[in-house]
Amino acid sequence: MTDKGRNNGGLPAVADIERLAHMALERANESGADAAEVSLGAGLGLSVNVRKGEIDTLEHHRDRSLGISVYFGGRKGSASAGELSDRAVTESVAAACDIARFTSEDPANGLAPSELMARDIPDLDLYHPWSISADDAIELARSCEAAALNSDPRISNTEGAGVSAHQGVHTYANSNGFMASVPESRHGINCVAVAGEGSGMQRDYWYTVARNPADLEAAEQVGLKAAEHAVKRLGAEPVSTERVPVLFEAPVARGLVGHLVGALRGSALYRRASFLVDCQGEQIFPEWMQMVERPHIPRALGSAAFDDEGVATTDSPLISDGTLQRYVLDTYSARRLGLETTANAGGVHNLEVVSGRDDFGALVRNLERGLIVTELMGQGVNLVTGDYSRGAAGFWVENGAIRRPVQEVTIAANLRDIFAGIRAVGNDMDCRGNIRTGSILVDGMMVAGE
Repeated sequence: MTDKGRNNGGLPAVADIERLAHMALERANESGADAAEVSLGAGLGLSVNVRKGEIDTLEHHRDRSLGISVYFGGRKGSASAGELSDRAVTESVAAACDIARFTSEDPANGLAPSELMARDIPDLDLYHPWSISADDAIELARSCEAAALNSDPRISNTEGAGVSAHQGVHTYANSNGFMASVPESRHGINCVAVAGEGSGMQRDYWYTVARNPADLEAAEQVGLKAAEHAVKRLGAEPVSTERVPVLFEAPVARGLVGHLVGALRGSALYRRASFLVDCQGEQIFPEWMQMVERPHIPRALGSAAFDDEGVATTDSPLISDGTLQRYVLDTYSARRLGLETTANAGGVHNLEVVSGRDDFGALVRNLERGLIVTELMGQGVNLVTGDYSRGAAGFWVENGAIRRPVQEVTIAANLRDIFAGIRAVGNDMDCRGNIRTGSILVDGMMVAGE
């Protein structure tokens, strides 16, 4: 949390933001609303991109947002504004109330239960502003790109390198008596390198992101990794079509877990538009598989003491011994399903796939013969049926060793079979997001190439 009277590096004082939140709730009450909730945000930041040493873009960001929802019984109205002012509050509340009067009754509408509100809000160490100047950000991006260009003669070009710094504060309040403000920061460095050899060219990237700039990888290291990845892909070709084990490298394995989360969202479940409808309590992974939501990890990108409805978060298993323990619900979808919110309004918070002992090299040896996937393309995932078919690139493995780069292949299976066929999860956990996982080895998928 932060000192409510302090100005946080150019951000509005928290006390001023909370005054507007109080005002919004009071205006809603005066307009006859039975309940109301308001979300306010303020942010500022800097982003720089350079290419071939020249400034490509330089942007200063200053964001303000206000969103209000009012409830007249089961009728709901919402309105928003892009500024934080008394006028914006008054006009937004009036607009939300006007909308609510014309909407249909829905008994699932309403605030989250007051007894679920977060009361003791821990300091999760999420606010670390980076007072980097535009000139210093430009030089940092240049050093990142230069490291890539100078690392190997086959690095012929880049699509640029970038540096970003952002800080903000988010306030949520509702008429159940809840109000809390959380300052946050998020910073990053990225680079995209292009490698060429003969007539062949390949591109790849790397990035680092963290709450605290001290936790970022060095800019030069980001450039070197981008270049290394691009060079390794030179000479990539398709492979013959067959069913083989597939190893999803950690950064793309996150997507597999993301499809699970998407299929477990309440909005998909109450519409009966998910291949995991009515699967709570069912084993859908191997018995050794564990997934736990850990929302209170200090400095983590997905950490939050409460969700977007003020509901207190806590460590909570999603998968235990391969069995689905719960869904991913906000208050509305929970009511539609006759259940209770799981504190996931706004998404999951540090959903962690518990890793095994094997590092990436051990997983490759375990793979024996098959495909390592390092990049996925296309949107061929049907969460209604579970059918999965996407373009992929990566590396072919023979006798437990990487033999050659691969491109222009399609991998396909059903997500139920993919989940049930997971052989191992590596200890190379990628923590750059709300989903934290190591590489995932799947027993068998159809790989279609030549």
